[in-house]
Amino acid sequence: MMTVKLLANAVFAGAAALFLLAVAPAAAGEAAVKIGNFTFGPQELKVKSGTTVTWTNEDDIPHTVTSTTMAFKSKALDSDDKFSFTFSTPGTYQYFCSLHPHMTGTIVVEAATGSNATPPK
Repeated sequence: MMTVKLLANAVFAGAAALFLLAVAPAAAGEAAVKIGNFTFGPQELKVKSGTTVTWTNEDDIPHTVTSTTMAFKSKALDSDDKFSFTFSTPGTYQYFCSLHPHMTGTIVVEAATGSNATPPK
């Protein structure tokens, strides 16, 4: 009798865990951009809505990450400093280094897909 009760509890716990996984929001993604040799790499990055992008300065001099629309702006990043921004709205985000304006990059944010996606308007 005890074995049946334990088995029933295990089945219920497993079903509950599967239910929670099915309704819980998907974990946001992460992506990286490296700053080196006066360039952003990759220069264009495609991500899903909800993704956090982290820029890391691997140069020996400071750089910034500045949106052309001012949606985001980092402080001056010294060597090995990082700046992160979470992209929640689909669209194309162009950015540059305000200290070296010839350095440019683009983040293309696509709508999230799957059962947790926000339906289009």
